[in-house]
Amino acid sequence: METMGINGLDTVWVLLAAMLVFFMQPGFALVEAGFTRSKNTANILMKNFVDFMLGSVLFWAVGFGLMHAAGNGFIGRPHFFDYSFFPDTNIPSECTLIFQTMFCATAATIVSGAMAERTKFSMYIVFSILISVLIYPIEGHWVWGGGWLAALGFHDFAGSTVVHACGGALALAGAMILGPRSGKYTRDGKPVAIPGHNLALGALGVFILWFGWFGFNPGSQLSATGEESIRAISRVMCTTNMAAATGGIAALVITWIGYGKPSLSLVCNGILAGLVGVTAGCDAVSVGGAAAIGLICGGVMVLFVNLIDKVFHVDDPVGAISVHGVCGVLGTLLTGVFATEGGLLYGGGWRMLGIQGLGAVTVVCWAFACGFLLFFLLDRFFGIRVSPRIEEEGLDIYEHGETAYNN
Repeated sequence: METMGINGLDTVWVLLAAMLVFFMQPGFALVEAGFTRSKNTANILMKNFVDFMLGSVLFWAVGFGLMHAAGNGFIGRPHFFDYSFFPDTNIPSECTLIFQTMFCATAATIVSGAMAERTKFSMYIVFSILISVLIYPIEGHWVWGGGWLAALGFHDFAGSTVVHACGGALALAGAMILGPRSGKYTRDGKPVAIPGHNLALGALGVFILWFGWFGFNPGSQLSATGEESIRAISRVMCTTNMAAATGGIAALVITWIGYGKPSLSLVCNGILAGLVGVTAGCDAVSVGGAAAIGLICGGVMVLFVNLIDKVFHVDDPVGAISVHGVCGVLGTLLTGVFATEGGLLYGGGWRMLGIQGLGAVTVVCWAFACGFLLFFLLDRFFGIRVSPRIEEEGLDIYEHGETAYNN
């Protein structure tokens, strides 16, 4: 029996968007596999499956309540294995649950790329659980669950901060605790390139992510009926695509000028940087504003990939910290600049930009502190890094008893 308030078209639209966001999981898997070495491919793919399998169960069991239930400004009231507390709106509560589950799984997946090729699979399972159960739902409640940042007017339409900056901060903490891969730096600290084994896979993964983002951002409108929603979906689709394009263009031009040749791997990350950056304000900026956000994020990403590698000596095989962490924060800030209502360039003053900065910094500090403590304790008591022999010969055989390429 249909509830009076439920709209069929809205429900189908959000479920379709959830399917598109789910399709981002193979996108992440291919990017991470392609940008790392063949001897660790099965391990990378397995971790992406684990993120989604555990995230689906645990977000339903614990995380959804902590994120979306009524509670206080910091955390929602626990509702274990129960989503009935969340009322049907224009879509059923089950529709909300599955859509939000996809976002939770995405936040966890971001971490695996930065910690690739040297992490024990058993320990990865432990912190994937804690990300889905605790770290992501709590900060998500602040913004999307009626928490204290929502009350201040913090604007993060589809998750530049809630999903991407959170995942990037966790990735930074994990990579710092793990240390660099064997052979990544010489004795005098100079970085040594460790090329991924298949850029074709990585590029295909980026195309899939670009496609999936059309569910990630437009789907967050949560409605496809009425002129306002139809216009909003159309606008978000355009801003999302534009930022991806200009992010890739920025990386192409900068690497061509700076390195003498345009870098495919950095163009791939430039596209993702633009997508991450525009996700916060894709509903609030013009198409021109989205183009500017993409250009800025794509350029800053190239800069930070070099800084993190050469200056800070943090080994991030896929560039997750720069793409998701740095550009997640940057895109959230730029929303306060380019938003057509309340943005700095549109006469809104500094208030929105200040709130955007407060929200982004707070979420990053929360995620980094939780992640650093979690990884430190796990490393201290159990060890989160594989032995040198396993790292040298590859995690696939030792951790899973099989390889991705049997030749």
